Amino acid sequence: MRRNIVRVCVLVALAVGPLLAQHTADPVELDTGARIYSSTCNSCHGPEGDQVSGVDLKKGQFRHASNDDELARIIQDGIPGTAMPPNNIGRNLVALVAYLHAMRDFKTRKVALGEARGGRAIFEGKGGCTDCHRVNGKGSHLALDLSDIGSIRTPSYLEDALLDPKSTDLPQHRFIRAVTRTGEVITGRRLNEDTLTVQIIDSKERLLSLTKADLKEYAIEKDPRMPPYRDKLTDGERADLIAYLVSLKGPANGGGGGGRGGRGGRGGRGQ
Repeated sequence: MRRNIVRVCVLVALAVGPLLAQHTADPVELDTGARIYSSTCNSCHGPEGDQVSGVDLKKGQFRHASNDDELARIIQDGIPGTAMPPNNIGRNLVALVAYLHAMRDFKTRKVALGEARGGRAIFEGKGGCTDCHRVNGKGSHLALDLSDIGSIRTPSYLEDALLDPKSTDLPQHRFIRAVTRTGEVITGRRLNEDTLTVQIIDSKERLLSLTKADLKEYAIEKDPRMPPYRDKLTDGERADLIAYLVSLKGPANGGGGGGRGGRGGRGGRGQ
């Protein structure tokens, strides 16, 4: 068992360097790392990585690691005698280490947050977000479920997504257009895909599995379906909407409540 762990760490040491050098060009890897951080690290280290005394992940301050090899080993093995447990996350260890580095310079500008209560009203009303998105069981399945978006995305990332959706669009979230042999046109968001099949949520919110050999045409849309909100919402409305999104930490945490969003409400620290 110990030999396997050492082998994983050696592989990580070889792979992390090249990956980090190009992390800003690999949003899929960073997306994976962000989700692993949310599920594995967030409860102790916090969304900004500064909730453990003497450790500030966003600033690259680690008490027990001076390089990527040591950081990967700590994540994998934990630290005996401390609250840091071992974490068996396999190949995704590289993605998590890359995300920890990216916390220092990836979407980290400050964003003024408004009122989460007002943001919820915009989300469900003027913004029309529930036409595509879902939060805690309410809304559409057509686009991503945003119930825990505040745990895995920074305020500045969310602002970018509202102002310029294309800047944060990820390949695995794109829509596809397929035409069957009978001429039926099917569009929907891609969920899973392999060499033979593709699974999608179609425009009628049905879960479909398509066999590629049965399709006359199959194409992945290059542009996101989400429209930019630069002109659709005022600055204050966007601040409220971002505050609401930041408050969404998953059903267990009661995300989506009222009050001031983030830390300190309007004009809060954000990222």
